[in-house]
Amino acid sequence: MTRRLFHLLTCCLLALLAQLPLAARAGDAVEIVQAQLEASEDGYRLQASFAFELNRGLEDAIMRGVPLSFTTEVELTQPRWYWFDEKTLLASRTVRISYNVLTRRYHAAISGSLQQSFATLDDALSLIRHPGRWLVAEKGELKAGQTYRVAVRMRLDVTQLTKPFQVNALNNSDWQMASDWKRFNFRADDK
Repeated sequence: MTRRLFHLLTCCLLALLAQLPLAARAGDAVEIVQAQLEASEDGYRLQASFAFELNRGLEDAIMRGVPLSFTTEVELTQPRWYWFDEKTLLASRTVRISYNVLTRRYHAAISGSLQQSFATLDDALSLIRHPGRWLVAEKGELKAGQTYRVAVRMRLDVTQLTKPFQVNALNNSDWQMASDWKRFNFRADDK
């Protein structure tokens, strides 16, 4: 009887220990609140919004002058019955947030083009949480009437950090921040 009880307690303890990494990571997860493609006159635009909070380690890094880059990735695939799905389109956009100690302002740059200045970190992060409609495909890139599988995700891009910080980021759970892929079908229009 005691051996069976010991085995049961061991199994319960292992099950609890297996859940700890998931519980610890849940606070650093990025949630995709909304993601959809819309047809426009110049092509197809991604309308998305994300929900996340920076942990204390990432906030401290920004305050010490380490810029953080957040990359949104979009994949469009076309299903094929005779082979693997065809990757039709891969697009990504990076938003880089930094803090200037002298001016005490946050700066956000979208893929090196648009740069804005903000008074608070929360205002700068709103550019990532609620990005504008982003053109992911030109008008002729998708076949009208064709259905595509769309996958969207957003992550903290540690590859954009300097090499010493990349090594630290790979070994530190504070720097592991990403969403799961959100997948949906999209039918291209000939607008």
